[in-house]
Formats: sequence, structure tokens, C-alpha cells
Amino acid sequence: MLTIFNEKLKFKDKEISKTILGTATFTGETYFGHRSRLYELDLETQPENIAKIIQKAYDLGVRSINLVNHENLLKAYDMACENGVEMDVIATIGKSNVNYLMPDYEKAKEVDWLSDIHKLSKYNPSIMLIDEFLVNSYDWKYLENMLNQINKLNIFSGLITFSPFETTKKLLDSPIRNDFDFYMIPVNKYGYTMDSESFLKDDQIKLTKLLKELDKKIIIQKALAVGILQPKEAFEFIKKLEFADMITVGIASIKEAESTFNTLNNL
Repeated sequence: MLTIFNEKLKFKDKEISKTILGTATFTGETYFGHRSRLYELDLETQPENIAKIIQKAYDLGVRSINLVNHENLLKAYDMACENGVEMDVIATIGKSNVNYLMPDYEKAKEVDWLSDIHKLSKYNPSIMLIDEFLVNSYDWKYLENMLNQINKLNIFSGLITFSPFETTKKLLDSPIRNDFDFYMIPVNKYGYTMDSESFLKDDQIKLTKLLKELDKKIIIQKALAVGILQPKEAFEFIKKLEFADMITVGIASIKEAESTFNTLNNL
């Protein structure tokens, strides 16, 4: 069971804040549908607006942030740091502009992930994750090379997937099973953006069993089902899952930051 807010995960020689500020809204990810355009106009192209939200999240107690190699996102984070923000950085490398609905995994592998490592290493990340479109290619040699590069830096490495059932099964028999420590997966009450038609009790038991066998630290993403669920309902559900170690939560405004993180704080 996850104690979400104002807690740190103790792992090996580090303590990492369990609640992570997600940044998909800040980069206008396309899976938000029509809202993606609004996020692009109000946030992605306006780093000063992003910086204000980061600052507010920090003031509300959030101490971790997920960063990708995106110029305006990094500019916004730098601005927030200049105003006193200090967060554990969870970096994601290998992010590309692959279509979420019809992903081209070979095209995704053309991304300059070494440049991402170089740029994001400057933020002294506690964890460095490999983007889901690279992970879901299941190109084990390619992923092994990426993990080796991360592990050489003495940074905890991890994987992201958008299909927790399928990917976890494959990882159990993969040659990279022991090469990483953290695993970010989408989980929410409705099974939205997961590779299952629902996420009822039987599904929860199956996924719990798979994740227990894989034995990684689990970071939950898309807990709000891309805005379909209200924070209280979403977080109360996640809190009951025995495999949840950390959670990433995206917000799009100061008002959302207040309502979302105050809800977490009061659970």
C-alpha cells in the first residue's frame, strides 16, 4: 500500500520523494486529445507559465519532477530552481514524436538518446527511465545498450511501458530483466490507456502477481485516466494497490495543483 504524500522511498543508498510532478501537460502530449492544443498554447510555448506551476507544486509539498529533453520544459524548470525550487529529478530519455495511436517503433529508435543522457545528467537525476516507445519495441539488445549507458553513471535505471500486462510478461523472460530497478506503468480504476479492457479485481490480481515476480520499484502513471477520474477517487484506488511505490501526477494550472495535491495531502 502506497503512502503517497510527504514520504520518501528508501532505495539502496538514496531517498526519493514518492510523489512526482508529471510534465506531459507541459509538453502538450497528443493523448490529451483536444486539450493538447490548449496545453501547447498555454504551457508548451510559455515556459514562464510552466515555471509558475512547478513553483506552486513545490510550495504544496511536491519534491520530485519528471523531466524530458524539451527546451521549454527545461527552461521552465531552471526558472523555478532560480526561485528556490529543489526537486528530485526523474529523467526520461529517448522521447520522440511517434504517433501514440499508430506507433512506429523503428522510427522511435532513431532518437538521439545519448544527447538526452548528456543534457539531463546535468540535473543530477535520481532515476533515468527509457521512453515507452523504445521499451515497447522489445529490442532487447538496443535496450540493454541504453541501460548500460545509464548504469555506468551510477543512476538508477528504469523502463516505461504503456502495456503493463504484455510488457511485464515479456520482461520476465528477457535478457534485461536484472538490468534495471524502476518500472513506470499506467494504472487507473478504469483500465484506461492500459492493455486491458478493464481493471477489475481479477485484472488487479493478475497484474499484482506479474509485478511481484518482476520485483521492481513501481511508478504509477495516468492514475487520473488522462483527466477522466477526479483526484480523490483516483488516489484512493491507487493507495490500495500493494505494488504501488511511487506516483507521477500531471497538472495544467495552479488551480489544478492546489486541488490535486491538497487532495493527496489529506488522504
